[in-house]
Amino acid sequence: MNTLKIDAIGDADVENVVALWQLCGLTRPWNDPHADIALARRRDNSTILIGRDGSAIMATAMVGHDGHRGWVYYVAVDPDSRKRGHGRVIMAAAEDWLRSAGITKLQLLVRRENAQANAFYQSLGFEESTSVMFQKWLDGRQQ
Repeated sequence: MNTLKIDAIGDADVENVVALWQLCGLTRPWNDPHADIALARRRDNSTILIGRDGSAIMATAMVGHDGHRGWVYYVAVDPDSRKRGHGRVIMAAAEDWLRSAGITKLQLLVRRENAQANAFYQSLGFEESTSVMFQKWLDGRQQ
């Protein structure tokens, strides 16, 4: 039985959350995780959920919505604590958070080459979308 306690991120958690995201390879040079945390925390339509085992942060999920679709980012599980159901617990908490906001559809992005994450989400009932994602950098970069 998984005993993670789920709650929203607090001020004292920020550095430990960023460290977990970095350890899990979720950060990118063009996304400042501190800025992402601050943005999620100042909106009513987003939050960062933390799964704790005692005082240790074992899992996270940034969750939010646009009024119609829910989105999840920064899903992380401490690498030393994987295969214990923590990912399922934090994703269930994200789904519950969205349901409580009246959101009925959850979407997320996974890099194609991340076979482990793709398999995880498929095991939770996610299906590959038939939509095509387009992107455009608004700061002029070419990538």
